[in-house]
Amino acid sequence: MGILDFLSKQFVDVIEWVDEPGVLAIRYPMQDREIQNGAQLTVRAGQIAFFHDEGQIADAFTPGLYKLETSNLPLLTALQNWDKGFASPFKSDVYFYSLKEQIGLKWGTAQPITVRDKEFGPLRIRAFGSYSFCIGDVPVFETKMMGSLERLTVTDIEPQLRGAIASELASALGGGDIAFLDLAANQGALSEKLKAAVQPAFAQWGLSCQSFFVESLSLPDEVQEYLDKASSMRLVGDLDRFVRFQSAQAIETAAAQSGGIAGAGAGAAAGLAMGQVLAGGLGGGGGAAMGGPAGEDAFGQIEKLHKLLTVGAITQAEFDAKKAELLGRIR
Repeated sequence: MGILDFLSKQFVDVIEWVDEPGVLAIRYPMQDREIQNGAQLTVRAGQIAFFHDEGQIADAFTPGLYKLETSNLPLLTALQNWDKGFASPFKSDVYFYSLKEQIGLKWGTAQPITVRDKEFGPLRIRAFGSYSFCIGDVPVFETKMMGSLERLTVTDIEPQLRGAIASELASALGGGDIAFLDLAANQGALSEKLKAAVQPAFAQWGLSCQSFFVESLSLPDEVQEYLDKASSMRLVGDLDRFVRFQSAQAIETAAAQSGGIAGAGAGAAAGLAMGQVLAGGLGGGGGAAMGGPAGEDAFGQIEKLHKLLTVGAITQAEFDAKKAELLGRIR
């Protein structure tokens, strides 16, 4: 090497990296530059630095301040066949990795996951939540993810992580071992179960899932509406008994609000209508219970139900539902 070539070369005497939000790893810029023997290396908290020789990991440095010499670069010294007295600048690729936990990341099911529920049969479930991760095994992460890239960010690998989460979520919930209502009621236990499920997928890339939270577990709107209706019916119980209760309440309310003879008249009218309905077997009788043809019995009960609707003993929705049921008997 001529003296001009030597003078034109750039030598690196300080090597350090300040963490950047969302950046997992960088390759320190070394193009056309050599590291000065005795250069200063700074590795900050939450970082680790690796020196490479022709793509092969050599020496690693944990947080601290170092003066680079052959004594603290034993592997690189061996790979380069340096003797003990070597004091010239040298070439090496230097990679910095951030070992900090990457928090506040979101996951979710792009499409509902079909599971076989113990109580409701096949269900389509949506789930959303958050998670965090960090680099757990640097050599594996370097081989599988970093390679020869200049830098790698959380944004670069997030789609891959979300895909792994969705896959493990489908496997964990698809068996239907736990009923949906139990899953929704204990999201803490579900979060722990899913964290354990995604951990192997993360580990294959040298990552470690640090936290995993299920924040929302839901069904499609139409399925949820059906379950809401079923819950309402279970709360109400027997519709006919509910109608009787509503009728009694309406009689009491009408009498209290109208007062005097008018109140008594309204109460009597409602009471008569309710008595006719009860006598007609609203709760369980069919056409045979009335002793007449099924059609006449159905129309008669509809008329009586309408009287209850008129005095406010039942709602329009309850009237419509019972009317549809009665008409269905004569079709």
